Amino acid sequence: MEHIVTLEAAVTAFAPWLEPTDAELAVIEAEAPLIAAEVEELDTVIALMDRPVNELDARRARRAHARVLAARAALANTGTGEAA
Repeated sequence: MEHIVTLEAAVTAFAPWLEPTDAELAVIEAEAPLIAAEVEELDTVIALMDRPVNELDARRARRAHARVLAARAALANTGTGEAA
């Protein structure tokens, strides 16, 4: 009979040094507006996938994309984000 063992020791053994550093957390915090804008744009695109796009929907998609571009520009101008 084979024994089934958990991998808890293997999973938790690496936890202390796999945590993000303060610098990495600061970069994530700086990128939060961009991430939120990208999620909003993706939500808009997904909502428009199952129906024909009318002028209002097209405008909504353009505005969501413009918010992503504005967030990327703001992040690039601050110099805190990494180059993509």
